[in-house]
Amino acid sequence: QVQLVESGGGLVQAGGSLRLSCAASGGTFSRFAMGWFRRAPGKEREFVAAISWISWRGVTTYYGDSVKDRFTIFRDNAKNTVYLQMNSLKPEDAALYYCAATSGSAQRIRVPEGYDYWGQGTQVTVSS
Repeated sequence: QVQLVESGGGLVQAGGSLRLSCAASGGTFSRFAMGWFRRAPGKEREFVAAISWISWRGVTTYYGDSVKDRFTIFRDNAKNTVYLQMNSLKPEDAALYYCAATSGSAQRIRVPEGYDYWGQGTQVTVSS
């Protein structure tokens, strides 16, 4: 059973930065694609970013339109951890951020149904 634990959330001013971490245990981390989703109050869960498992091609990253060019996802397989670097934060980025893992197809990497395991979430608050 894969377990995911997020950390790094907090309160930041608009324009600031945060780095979220997601530590994985219980599986072969390099074989999982990892994703970040978020849910703001009253809104649907939204895809933020994802990173593929390691292949001979390297890794592929994916981003939601609202965070492209501001957020960066990367992974450290030696530490079984995936990160989300968030820059130029806006009040609309405030949400509960979840980490997720999947060994399934990359075709579903942008949808919650494509993931097998989820963390409990870490709260990000952005003040204007």
